[in-house]
Amino acid sequence: MTQQNLTNRLPVALLTLRLGVFIVMFMWTLDKFVTPQHAAKVFEGFYGLSGLGPAIMTAFGVAEMILIFAFLLGVMKRLTYGLVFLLHAISTLSSYAQYLEPFDHLLFFAAWPMLAACFALYYLRDQDTLLTWQTIRRASSGNTSQKD
Repeated sequence: MTQQNLTNRLPVALLTLRLGVFIVMFMWTLDKFVTPQHAAKVFEGFYGLSGLGPAIMTAFGVAEMILIFAFLLGVMKRLTYGLVFLLHAISTLSSYAQYLEPFDHLLFFAAWPMLAACFALYYLRDQDTLLTWQTIRRASSGNTSQKD
């Protein structure tokens, strides 16, 4: 593979990772709005945070929704990609008990490739340029420079 070929393919690969991570995070965020009692049970069972009512879950959901849409658009990548990576790392690591009984909790293992995707996106965030807020804004203004 030539350097030019890699330069053309890498943004497409990173976009697909960003979309995939967004879809999962979006569904987890929707859970905080649609079934806040379920989300509260998850917080209690996995993070040890009890007594979180619907209002708190909605507030968490609003903050998380802002974060994941900023992530989807590639806004402030160091911050948003880093927070998505951190949130997913906490979620993955807090599920350690499920990994001790793997055949009773196989779906929990899907968290690991997603964590790897979150890391890859954070690590390669400067190369993730396809359909980001910066490139869309730059294209609409006619500025094709890579610097913001």
